[in-house]
Amino acid sequence: MKRQSVIKSAATVACVVALFGCTGKKDAEVKKEGKPSGPVLAEVAGTTITVDAFKKEVENLPPYLKPMTETAEGRKEMLETMIIRELIMQEALKEGIENAPEVKEKLEELKKRLVVEAYLKKKVEEQAKVSDEELKKFYEQNKDKFKTGDQVKASHILVKSEKEAKELLAQIKGGANFEELAKKYSADGAAAKGGDLGWFSKGSMIPEFEKVAFAMKENQVSDIVKTKFGYHIIKLTGMRPAGERTFDDVKEQIKTSLQPAKQQEVFQKLKEDLKKSGKYSIKEDVLKGLGGTPAAASEPKPDAKVVPAAPAAPDAAKAKEPKK
Repeated sequence: MKRQSVIKSAATVACVVALFGCTGKKDAEVKKEGKPSGPVLAEVAGTTITVDAFKKEVENLPPYLKPMTETAEGRKEMLETMIIRELIMQEALKEGIENAPEVKEKLEELKKRLVVEAYLKKKVEEQAKVSDEELKKFYEQNKDKFKTGDQVKASHILVKSEKEAKELLAQIKGGANFEELAKKYSADGAAAKGGDLGWFSKGSMIPEFEKVAFAMKENQVSDIVKTKFGYHIIKLTGMRPAGERTFDDVKEQIKTSLQPAKQQEVFQKLKEDLKKSGKYSIKEDVLKGLGGTPAAASEPKPDAKVVPAAPAAPDAAKAKEPKK
């Protein structure tokens, strides 16, 4: 399939996502913003679509779809989709669809969910911060887990065909930005980060990829490397010898490792506090009528371990692409 056809198909996917209002952000993460302003891109039966509104729409797409709207054709399809959505909305309002009982019910359910999610997010962010003291303590108590062999840091571009890999490699040799090309064309999860795979030791990657990466010099770009996942172009962005990683090296990784447990702790405390202070009653007879496994059978045995394990050392636990 020609690249132009691939881009067109991908842009169509992005437009379908936009038409149904699906975004790459969780509802609770969408900030309250004012009415989009800026130059007018289109006028739609008495309303306008501005540049700011268009940019916001693109920003809300899932990361893997954003590059699909970077071509002129893709941007035009995206705008036309926004226009169609506005026209549908206006027709629906004319027919009073917003007053239909099922629509009102769903809107009320959505409102409750958004309010609850926003409240929990606010409380968790306020109370689940991991202090530098906690991070340092974990580091000091687990220094042996932060010892590594020789490591390299690399980025890559992964595509499915050798022809496309050759075209991209030619662009890189001609001065094109590696990270930007990775964002647009790479076919794996690291694309959104410009192809960055982070630091890794020997044994983290598949052999064909690793052999090339560890033989490169810093800032060097490889020739095309074929693996079972496709065709890679590798850029080595860092090298460090074997040894114990410093606290500054692993601080953010430790934070990422400890944060979930801290958030769960805050949530459990919030839940218990609300149960103590809130007014509610449970109709046990009605609850039993729903069926389910008896409580005694589902409870852990007295000697069962219910305390979660301590977080693993980030470097040791971190899964790396492209080994799958």
